[in-house]
Order: sequence, then C-alpha cells, then structure tokens
Amino acid sequence: MPRPPLDELIDDLYYLEGAPPYARLMLPPMPSALLIVNLGAPFRIRAGTDIQTAEYADGCVVTTPTRAFEFGYPPRTRSVGVHFKPWGPAPFLPMPVAELCDRPVTLEQVWGRPAIAELRDRLATADGPHEMLTLLEEELMRRLRETAGLGLVRHTSTVIAATGGAVAIGDLSQAAGVSGTHLAQRFKQLIGVTPKRLARTYRFTATVFAINPAGPVDWGDLASGAGYFDQAHFGHEFQAFTGLTPTRYLEVRRRFLREHPGHVLDGWPLPAD
Repeated sequence: MPRPPLDELIDDLYYLEGAPPYARLMLPPMPSALLIVNLGAPFRIRAGTDIQTAEYADGCVVTTPTRAFEFGYPPRTRSVGVHFKPWGPAPFLPMPVAELCDRPVTLEQVWGRPAIAELRDRLATADGPHEMLTLLEEELMRRLRETAGLGLVRHTSTVIAATGGAVAIGDLSQAAGVSGTHLAQRFKQLIGVTPKRLARTYRFTATVFAINPAGPVDWGDLASGAGYFDQAHFGHEFQAFTGLTPTRYLEVRRRFLREHPGHVLDGWPLPAD
C-alpha cells in the first residue's frame, strides 16, 4: 500500500515474477487503471477486436477500460506495477486521460525514453522486490502534480463505488453543485469515461465478484440482486463487457479453477486460448 497522498490515487503497488498460467489472458473491464514497468521479455496487449495487438517492451499505461483486454505473456514475466483507482493516473499523465481510453500507451510515450530507461535500470538492479516497490513509489511521488477537478471526480467516483454503481447520476451532479455536462466532461478528462459508464463498470464488477464458480449459479437472482432490469439486460451487459455469455464465462472460470487451483490470479483474468 502506498503512503499518503498516493493512497488517494492508488490501490496498491505490486511485484510480479514467474510463469503465467496461460500464454494469453483476458481481463474483463474493471473500475481501475494500470501502470506496468516491464523488466522481462516484451508482452502483448490487444485492446478489443477492432484494434491490432501491440507489443510493449518497457511497460504500459492502461486507463479505466470499457472493453475486455487480452494480454499475451512470454514464458516468464517480471514487472512492477500500479493498480490505480479510476481517477488515479491523471496526475501522472501529460495528456487528457480521454485520449487513452481503450488505447494503452507505452511508458516511453508517457514519461519519455531517457526517464524510463533510467527507472528500469534502477529497478533491475534493486535489492529485491521491497526496494523495487519503494523506488517505484518514490518515482510516483516525484511526478505527482496538482490536477484541476480531481477533487470533484474523486468524491463523485467514491459515491458511485460505495453504491456499487446503483446511483442516479443526476443526483450526483446536483449534490456536487455542477451541471451534468460539466461532471461528464471532468470524468472524461480525468478518468476517460463518463460517470454513467463508470457506474455500469462498478455494477458489473460487483456482480461478477458475487459469482461463486465452484457452485450452482441462479442467473435470475444474480441479475435482480444487482439491479438489472431483467436477465436479458444482464446477459447483454455481460457480453458487452466480456465478449462472453454468462454461462460461457462460468465455464471458463471453472476451467481456470480445475487447471490452476489456488492460483493467485484466479478471480478476474480468464484464459483466452
């Protein structure tokens, strides 16, 4: 966990090393963003079926997505990274987050080649994961900057999260004392998606985490408990977010459990091959 004030922007810093459970993993959309500093062989990301797969050698930034991403890993991977809150990347980026929605960029594009080369060298020669995460935290502290509108977006997003996405967006803008248009513009600028889209993502995520793949699932009860109009609405949202039907998703989750019981990645990524 990062120290203040980074803790208002970041859920956690992490170190990852080893052999991925599958060569390709699909990550459904989550209300969060990601920064990866790659220290191993390049990896690949495909951000939707209409975008070509791209290779990332130095690392990447992925802002809050609206579609499933496919990650392609080398036989062994090594990296440090940041799991941001939805609004978290904005103070560290030189461009509006809206420009990066569903379009991951390399770290070189964000912070420049010399800075990234130096950071990767320092991380690669650090004395173990703890020192690596400390170095990454210090780099983020150094790059942190004031960002107009961040307080409004953070507060409103926190309310959306607390309700699991089940909140009227009009009520949020009224409570904040701004117009719905202004709120949507700030969200697009600092998160990359509108408040309504973020609320949909929170609701979908909460619903997915309520699924126990080891037991039977009553899709009707799950859909109504999450506030969907009906099971058809739930199924449409599910396919829009993952490209899978709910039943196919459950089959893939169960496959992961069978083939890699107790794996640290079980619960969100899915095998894509």
